[in-house]
Amino acid sequence: MELNDANLQSLTEFLKKTLNPDPTVRRPAEKFLESVEGSQNYPLLLLTLLEKSQDGVIRVCAAVTFKNYIKRNWRIVEDEPNKISDADRTAIKANIVNLMLSSPEQIQKQLSDAISIIGREDFPQKWPDLLTEMVNRFATGDFHIINGVLRTAHSLFKRYRHEFKSNELWTEIKLVLDTFALPLTNLFKGTIELCHKHSTDINALKVLFSSLTLICKLFYSLNFQDLPEFFEDNMETWMTNFHALLTIDNKLLQTDDEEEAGLLELLKSQICDNAALYAQKYDEEFQPYLPRFVTAIWNLLVSTGQEVKYDLLVSNAIQFLASVCERPHYKHLFEDQNILTSICEKVIVPNMEFRSADEEAFEDNSEEYIRRDLEGSDIDTRRRAACDLVRGLCKYFEGPVTAIFSGYVSSMLGEYAKNPGTNWKHKDAAIYLVTSLASKAQTQKHGITQANELVNLTEFFVNHILTDLKSPNVNEFPVLKADAIKYAMIFRSQLPKEQLIQAIPLLIAHLQAESTVQHTYAAHALERLFTMRGPNNSTLISPAEMAPFTEQLLNNLFKALAFPASSENEYIMKAIMRSFSLLQEAIVPYIPTLIGQLTHKLLLVSKNPSKPHFNHYLFESLCLSVRITCKANPATVGSFEEALFPVFTEILQNDVQEFLPYVFQVMSLLLEIHSNTIPDSYMALFPHLLQPVLWERTGNIPPLVRLLQAYLEKGATTIAATAADKIPGLLGVFQKLVASKANDHQGFYLLNSIVEHMPPEALTQYRKQIFILLFQRLQSSKTTKFIKSFLVFVNLYGVKYGAIALQEIFDDIQPKMFGMVLEKIVIPEVQKVSGAVEKKICAVGITKILTECPAMMDTDYTKLWTPLLQALIGLFELPEDDSIPDDEHFIDIEDTPGYQTAFSQLAFAGKKERDPIGDAVGNPKIHLAQSLHKLSTACPGRVPSMISTSLNAEALQYLQGYLQAATVQLV
Repeated sequence: MELNDANLQSLTEFLKKTLNPDPTVRRPAEKFLESVEGSQNYPLLLLTLLEKSQDGVIRVCAAVTFKNYIKRNWRIVEDEPNKISDADRTAIKANIVNLMLSSPEQIQKQLSDAISIIGREDFPQKWPDLLTEMVNRFATGDFHIINGVLRTAHSLFKRYRHEFKSNELWTEIKLVLDTFALPLTNLFKGTIELCHKHSTDINALKVLFSSLTLICKLFYSLNFQDLPEFFEDNMETWMTNFHALLTIDNKLLQTDDEEEAGLLELLKSQICDNAALYAQKYDEEFQPYLPRFVTAIWNLLVSTGQEVKYDLLVSNAIQFLASVCERPHYKHLFEDQNILTSICEKVIVPNMEFRSADEEAFEDNSEEYIRRDLEGSDIDTRRRAACDLVRGLCKYFEGPVTAIFSGYVSSMLGEYAKNPGTNWKHKDAAIYLVTSLASKAQTQKHGITQANELVNLTEFFVNHILTDLKSPNVNEFPVLKADAIKYAMIFRSQLPKEQLIQAIPLLIAHLQAESTVQHTYAAHALERLFTMRGPNNSTLISPAEMAPFTEQLLNNLFKALAFPASSENEYIMKAIMRSFSLLQEAIVPYIPTLIGQLTHKLLLVSKNPSKPHFNHYLFESLCLSVRITCKANPATVGSFEEALFPVFTEILQNDVQEFLPYVFQVMSLLLEIHSNTIPDSYMALFPHLLQPVLWERTGNIPPLVRLLQAYLEKGATTIAATAADKIPGLLGVFQKLVASKANDHQGFYLLNSIVEHMPPEALTQYRKQIFILLFQRLQSSKTTKFIKSFLVFVNLYGVKYGAIALQEIFDDIQPKMFGMVLEKIVIPEVQKVSGAVEKKICAVGITKILTECPAMMDTDYTKLWTPLLQALIGLFELPEDDSIPDDEHFIDIEDTPGYQTAFSQLAFAGKKERDPIGDAVGNPKIHLAQSLHKLSTACPGRVPSMISTSLNAEALQYLQGYLQAATVQLV
């Protein structure tokens, strides 16, 4: 693509169309942009547009498109096409920093993100001057530019907060500190001076305070891994200024907005975070500063209001206290009973109250409320922070803290009892307090696993929780109902089983509650209860115990999906999946009705897939319906195909990328259930599965390979008879996969199925070419994974076509090739093969080479006979060799670049492992003994003499054992 006006104009038109709400206009435009991604100059055209276009919307659209393009394509992945030319890469790096700093803020943010994506790959080795280029801009004094630099540095460095320690990371951080720490410190001091100088100019203060917040975030990232020497030497400067900023209160910066945190709040909450980091990690060095920070943060907490805009500040301030009170050094600060009472009264209880803002979120923004309350992403909520502080205090003062709070809980419950209608929030706070007091350790799988012995959880459940669950009107006091459901869910491992059984029908009733939070919690609680394990690893709650409630459970779950706000509720769909899995054949009578509802739902969501978890559980539920029903009656597979194929066809025709890997897995499951014939409906689809475009997407590869394997298993003869012209296409797929280090094993799965199931005559003309391709790959890049797969294939070929055919095909490619493969690959590497079926294939294959290949007995190859037998005994008896050469540790990592749909394995579409040898060979060791016996009777005296002269003693001993077990001897 040339950099010219015509291309800029056409690109502008396509970008406009991608903003069109009409999918018939939008989709083709998106497809076009996807198709030109590999063209040279495409990214430079986007950058030109975002710099020069007169249309503001197009500039932003070009910036977002550019960032996503970088996100998808910058990383160079082995075996994947590199879509960005070197010239474009150089040009982008040369211009992007300047462009970012001179762009308006909306575009600056997109480009800043793009720089950090490029930086993650190229900095520091391939982009050494990035930092100096950025630091030099501090001297401009223009804070629009300085903030651009700070924002970019923040997105570059924030990964230091969660990277694992490594020498490369240390080297990079050291380089950053050498270049960046001093200018950052000078900028920090200079910005604070400017704040004093412009203390009455609101516009200047806004810019300066956003700079200070970014500087504080950078401080956090650069100090996270370890305490850098530079910051230790300059601690006085940083801490004194942090302390001063915590206590500052400029009236001009106070906002009227009750929801949105202002610049003051954002800055102070980041400083609380920085102080907590030092208190936790570097307490010795931080000790001299700690008392004044505790005082300042305590005063902040006591004087800050209940408005939402202060939530982040208050929760970070409480988190600071929580991290301090957990450290043995600072225990003395909290020992006084009055201080404990004061913390409980002034900080914890007020921040556990259910505010009107929480009530609004509960009613109007249920998704966000659930995300924060249930999934633990409420890290920045006051309640979570107060809860953490309770936990922190209980570490050393469990008795006194429990005593103080027990008083509060009793008085709150007393207030509620006087007038439930108006005082229900008191009970809500009491339940929250009990929960935070009682829970010491928690896991996703088991809920609370360790509880405070001083709190009687069962008694509280019976007296205060069951009453809410049993209340006949499920829609009254929805917050308290949701609290009660959550209590049952998180303490499920602590409550006796009879209480849980009593709760199940009550939870099923709550699925009909109008409140989204309430019926979501009910679904989630049931799903968690159904996963609990009993003493013998079966589910704690059995299908028989569920029998009285089965119909009601299934009805109510599907009714809950009908609530408008819950039409794609992932918790309900997960509960449906889990119910099917628990109830097993008990669901069979309901499937005819339910499958219609599930396929209708699938059709709706496929129009615009937006909830990946919901979609995943929906496909899992479909798999369970198929699996459970067809297990009882395989003939019903046809009725599932009738129900599902119309929707699947639509998904394939519209190329709904997110759903294709799922559709292929469900089709494999259906096809594998058929007896050994392949229905016409599948054969009609077969040519489409070989289209190269489907194989371009990484996420499609595993499920498509499995689907083709199912085709071969059920219909190889049909394919050979009616679609022989498609065999080259099938082998083309194998050729593409085997050339890739990431997917070569998938290529072998396909090849093994072709060899195992295809009629031999259908492959005659292709066999030699297959082996040549494998040798080319062996020469170009020989990895452990490839060799393991190669060994299994070669031996499977020998088992299927015989050892003579195997030797002939090798020697036909190049004389003496068979001996080289045995000597250089089979004998030294067979120990690396893993997996019971794989080892069995290799054992039977090698046995055939030893005992059914005349060339092994009377040619140059004879010298390899004993070493090969020795290697086979080693495969049987020695531990597997799982060593991997240093230079290929990274190869097996599944790394899907950008946001391509990754492959999502459906647990309930699981494939049974297939043994191609089956019962023909039960025990490979006995099979070896019998085959050697047969060989020795054909040429008496030869075998014992070959064995006795060169087999080592230990191997010989094992071999004697096999011969005895098979009750045969060598002659």
